[in-house]
Amino acid sequence: MAQAKIDALYEIMLKFFAGDAKRCQHLMKVHSLAAFLGRKEKLDPLTQETLELAALCHDCGIKEAEARFGYNNGKLQEEFGPEAARELLAPLCLSQEQRERIFYLVGHHHTYAHIEGMDYQILVEADLLVNFYEDALPQDKIETAVEKIFVSAAGKELAKKIYALNKNEEERSGAPM
Repeated sequence: MAQAKIDALYEIMLKFFAGDAKRCQHLMKVHSLAAFLGRKEKLDPLTQETLELAALCHDCGIKEAEARFGYNNGKLQEEFGPEAARELLAPLCLSQEQRERIFYLVGHHHTYAHIEGMDYQILVEADLLVNFYEDALPQDKIETAVEKIFVSAAGKELAKKIYALNKNEEERSGAPM
């Protein structure tokens, strides 16, 4: 049943961002990483489902922000995301508690202080792992962000593998040691 809900929202989100390949690709990557990290961290089934649903719709506030202001940023995404998520999740059979948690995650996924819950933590980590690449963040900024924000063992391990973290400069540059 959980997979049916996830698949249904996947379709809804692809329709929501239809014609915007960059946003479609972003939600696919964040969802995939969030799902993987949640499984690695052994989340309970309801938390895993909530995480995956939130990952699929985490950036849904972008469209309203751009319609109103002509641009979007993390703060605007958080401001307009929960209301957009409310409409997008309407067709799904979810408890009010689960809906509220998803609205909370969508409304806070760019807030890195006072993260409560592994679903929130993993959503932040998955989004950052994708954003590091998409925004071409310099290595030192990636290392600092991972050091300060990442908590999950799986997220740290994945960041190290993807971005070759915690290697000294000689190893990264290929110079002999």
